[in-house]
Amino acid sequence: MTSLLYQTIEQISREKGIDPEVIIGAVEDAIVTATKKYYRTDEDLRARLNREAGNIEVYTLKTVVDTVITPESEVSLREARRLQPAAQLGQEVEVHKPTAALGRIAAQTAKQVIFQKVREAERDNIFSEFGDRIAQLLTGIVKRAENGDLVVDLGRTEAVLPRREQSRAEVFTAGDRIRVVIVRVMRTSRGPQVVVSRTDPALLARLFEMEVPEIYEGTVIVKNAVREPGDRAKVAVYSRDKNVDPVGACVGIKGSRVQNIIRELRGEKIDIVEWSEDPCTFAINALNPAKVSRVSIIDEKEKIMEVIVEDKQLSLAIGKKGQNVRLGARLIGWRIDIKSEEEKKLEVQSQMDALATSQTRLGALSGVSEKMIQKLEEHGFVSLEEIAGLEPEALTEIPGIGAKTAGKIVASARALLESIPQPVQGAEEGAASGDVNLPEDADEAEVAEVAEEALPAQPAPVGEVAHDRQAGIGEPEPEGSGGER
Repeated sequence: MTSLLYQTIEQISREKGIDPEVIIGAVEDAIVTATKKYYRTDEDLRARLNREAGNIEVYTLKTVVDTVITPESEVSLREARRLQPAAQLGQEVEVHKPTAALGRIAAQTAKQVIFQKVREAERDNIFSEFGDRIAQLLTGIVKRAENGDLVVDLGRTEAVLPRREQSRAEVFTAGDRIRVVIVRVMRTSRGPQVVVSRTDPALLARLFEMEVPEIYEGTVIVKNAVREPGDRAKVAVYSRDKNVDPVGACVGIKGSRVQNIIRELRGEKIDIVEWSEDPCTFAINALNPAKVSRVSIIDEKEKIMEVIVEDKQLSLAIGKKGQNVRLGARLIGWRIDIKSEEEKKLEVQSQMDALATSQTRLGALSGVSEKMIQKLEEHGFVSLEEIAGLEPEALTEIPGIGAKTAGKIVASARALLESIPQPVQGAEEGAASGDVNLPEDADEAEVAEVAEEALPAQPAPVGEVAHDRQAGIGEPEPEGSGGER
């Protein structure tokens, strides 16, 4: 029959959620500590709980020898056979210590050791339990506020919701039920401290998992989520099944699913976009609700891309205080340089002007030494046009330049200017509209040739991406339909 002591240990283990063997070990260690303190001995004492009798036996193992040199670890053969008749030399025997006379002080020492061991075991259990639940969604009750931080009761323990992890759009008071995600668990002198958050993107992902069955089942995957808590968020989703629309599944009928999440986050707008392996297509989706004209990869290694939008779409693409493009860049993991069509045209024109200027510098002259070019610049000649418009005799006035050298310089300048292509009449308009002046009887090949020379090179457009159910690309939609949600 199980003793009353062991029944009590089992009851405590159920209440504290601790393995009974941990408590038994704590009791045995406590008795050993009390016994050592009572007998004032350095012997290697051990304890064993007799579960049937309910008592704890304290003993030490000693080696049987002929002559005892170290009494703490050796026992004579005669004494050993008194304790264990079959004892032999070299064998270890148990030498028991009586515990009945330990007294009140020893019992108090044992009690303190037991409490300390149980507390440590309970803290280890809590740390391991919540340490394995990082980014999981939990429901708790707000207990109190401490200097702006909230203390949340999670049942097994209390968690801290720091002020920096709270959304500015939310206010909670004692007694409110609250959903949070665990962001970290720390060991402290007062036990494990669980830190929870209402602003972490993992909260948004867990809420979608709870509201959308396709996500819970694994058909639709939340690839990434970014937030500016209390204001706006973007979620990238992907479907493993080509017959399941990931955006439509997350929005729900008449926006029912996403609206439940918006209410939980106190009105935070949510953009749901389709994830794509192609960064250019993903960027077009991520900048929803703005309509993107084209995307160009500037530096694939450094993950830098350039996005061109129509002039009237620029403010929508950038968003309030840059919020839309900032969230879009965080969602795709690339740096986005966003420009309007007009800004891009001016940039291309500036590059062409700079190129033309560099081609007309004196440094482009062939067969003319740097020393000679420096001498020309010192006398005010800085461009090919100036040199080409002179007669060779004008350069002979410069010390060190003879008639033969002057003729060579002027001829080289005129030849170089003639080799530089001149802009086709109407090229400036062609850069914007594609129109150039051609003879009325020009054939298609001539038109193509002149257009190619007149227009500056432009990055190839990514192409139009179908977004029949894509949230908010290009046109406003009713609230909850997938645009600004």
